[in-house]
Amino acid sequence: MTPLTGIRACVFDAYGTLLDVHAAAKRESEAQGMDLARLSVVWRQKQLEYTWLRSLMGRYVDFERITADALDYALDSEGLVDPQRRERLLALYRRLDAYSDAAACLRDLRDRGLATAILSNGSPAMLDAAVEAAGLTPLLDQVLSVDALGVYKPDPRVYHLAVERLEMPANAILFVSANGWDVAGAAAFGFRVAWLNRTAAPPERLDAQPDRIVATLDEIGALLGIP
Repeated sequence: MTPLTGIRACVFDAYGTLLDVHAAAKRESEAQGMDLARLSVVWRQKQLEYTWLRSLMGRYVDFERITADALDYALDSEGLVDPQRRERLLALYRRLDAYSDAAACLRDLRDRGLATAILSNGSPAMLDAAVEAAGLTPLLDQVLSVDALGVYKPDPRVYHLAVERLEMPANAILFVSANGWDVAGAAAFGFRVAWLNRTAAPPERLDAQPDRIVATLDEIGALLGIP
């Protein structure tokens, strides 16, 4: 694989890329002795849908509200409405597990002089709590939230936020996401893009495609010619 050249910073999506969005439901499942896998899938899907719909409607609320609304829908749809379960799951979502390959990837990139950042739909408080709980705070130069703009990805203004804050052109930034729609948005904006395809999912049928596809974060260094 030919290395990507001219990259000075790596910007990562948070939820689903560095942080396991299903970790909250997994912990609750283990603690309560019940299977909440389907609930977690519905929760995540509604969470994404509500970001897109609210952006289209021009009715922004922060990601904490989005996450709670999506959970309420999921609990209702699965017949699992319970105020205490709701509060436990929302608390757990603020301290999601990082994927096992996340810290090593960020550390390797920084050791080699690249800037590292998160660009996320998450609200600042949610991101600060989750990144700290996952042990990633010392490995990131910046944590950027859409809350500064009042609109969600894949709006181009969100990706431009990274260009502004990192003070470098889009083609000097490698954007890494596990979400195909986010990959398409970042590629359309002008980032160099790596799609973290952990599940061997088929590509999105959109005209903006990633520069590279990887199965784990361990492969990011090799994309940049880092041994």
